[in-house]
Amino acid sequence: MDKSMLAGIGIGVVVATAGGAIAGFNLLGEKAPTHADVLSVSEVTKTVQVPREVCEDVAVTHQQPVKDENRIVGTVAGAVIGGVLGNQVGGGSGKKIATVAGVAAGGYAGNKVQQNMQAKDTYTDVEKRCRQVNESQVKLIGYDVSYKLGDETGSVRMDHRPGARIPVADGQLVLTEQPALDKGPR
Repeated sequence: MDKSMLAGIGIGVVVATAGGAIAGFNLLGEKAPTHADVLSVSEVTKTVQVPREVCEDVAVTHQQPVKDENRIVGTVAGAVIGGVLGNQVGGGSGKKIATVAGVAAGGYAGNKVQQNMQAKDTYTDVEKRCRQVNESQVKLIGYDVSYKLGDETGSVRMDHRPGARIPVADGQLVLTEQPALDKGPR
């Protein structure tokens, strides 16, 4: 064997030994964990009041507009009928008194009859009536997550449901949701 071959073998042995030592150090040395194991996940909710408008059709009764506010037609008709009836009673000056009394009583009665008729003169209409009501809704606000990182356990609130493990970078949990890889057809 010549010297250069011996030198090459020697250098190869040194390099192989050094590589093995480095590999052994990496395998046996303490590595920082890359993930935390999820132990439990609980949804965190909050009940909120959400306003909502409720409308319904309602039957409403209205008074018809009065055409004869002073009830003249009823008063006159009652007076005429009362006068005719009063004229049928008695004789002489008693007949005159009965006629006048019949006119007065008939006028009053006619006025009251027309007043009652006008009060009952109504119509019904349908109106839409709306009101605001509050409705309770349960809103998801996050997830309380218990995890194990190495020999330590802890808990954290996350805005999304984690999988079985939470990624760790530089000894810290990575709490942002990782974008899903598009595995669809191209």
